[in-house]
Amino acid sequence: MADEQRNHEEASPLLHQQHQQEKEQQPDNKSKTAPTPPEFILGWTADGHPLGHGSVVGQPMGRSSWNSSICSCLGQNDEFCSSDLEVCLLGSVAPCVLYGSNVERLGSAPGTFANHCLPYSGLYIVGNSCFGWNCLAPWFSYPSRTAIRRRFNLEGSCEALNRSCGCCGSFLVDEAQREQCESACDLATHVFCHVCALCQEGRELRRRLPHPGFNAQQVLVMIPPSDQTMGRGA
Repeated sequence: MADEQRNHEEASPLLHQQHQQEKEQQPDNKSKTAPTPPEFILGWTADGHPLGHGSVVGQPMGRSSWNSSICSCLGQNDEFCSSDLEVCLLGSVAPCVLYGSNVERLGSAPGTFANHCLPYSGLYIVGNSCFGWNCLAPWFSYPSRTAIRRRFNLEGSCEALNRSCGCCGSFLVDEAQREQCESACDLATHVFCHVCALCQEGRELRRRLPHPGFNAQQVLVMIPPSDQTMGRGA
């Protein structure tokens, strides 16, 4: 009778499924190592803020490139084409005005335009009068390029050169050393390609930030109340 009952239990699919579930629910005596959570390397901007990418906060994110190259002075075929031509004209005729406008758009503080345009004009006049070319104003204006690159997390000259030919990899390991190299490249860009650098910065700021004068005054719109009627109760 016992053998027949055991054979009947083995033949029953429900009992066989129940025995299989009990075997699966039994704890395993072998030691199991818990999976280690993935480690994310924190990326930091030059100002000390963590970078975010995707859905994971703190995951490193690559630096973005400039919207236009340094030689695109005549503009691009988009909605900013007229603004690009204006930037090119200001950079060629009155670089002091373009530099003051860039810093004003970047800083958005009262008196920023005059505080940067007037010293730039003085250095521009002294450099052209004494040395025959604008060699003093770039030393005063190159920090604006560094500020734009840090604020929008843009790719620097060392990173672009390392991406193209891989010759500056040693300078990109340390964050402080990389930033010193990028600042030196910003200075060299302003010294040797000053007008083109100002135009590139002007195009970048016009695509990313509105002019502070557009939002200086708040417009209050008053809407009159609609006509109200009193209904007479029945």
